[in-house]
Amino acid sequence: MDTSKHNRAIITVVGKDTVGIIAKICTYLSNTRINVNDISQTIVQGYFNMMMIVDMTGSEKPFEQVQKELGQIGGEIGVDIKCQRTEIFDMMHRI
Repeated sequence: MDTSKHNRAIITVVGKDTVGIIAKICTYLSNTRINVNDISQTIVQGYFNMMMIVDMTGSEKPFEQVQKELGQIGGEIGVDIKCQRTEIFDMMHRI
């Protein structure tokens, strides 16, 4: 099994644009030893949308704890943050 793929996750962030959204999320990821492999973000008519592919191999926290903590950060800064394992995301979006 490809362990690097197994440890990847997709993080999505959606909400009203405010200062510091990326900084807050990336600081958490860095402190948790989660590496950002790819990132895309846009702002459309004042609404922020970001998708990140991250590698969780270096994190000592369980996936479920990271999900919960990212959700809490989203609540603090007024955005919706979702974290899914890439294999689940791929299965949900397979045609």
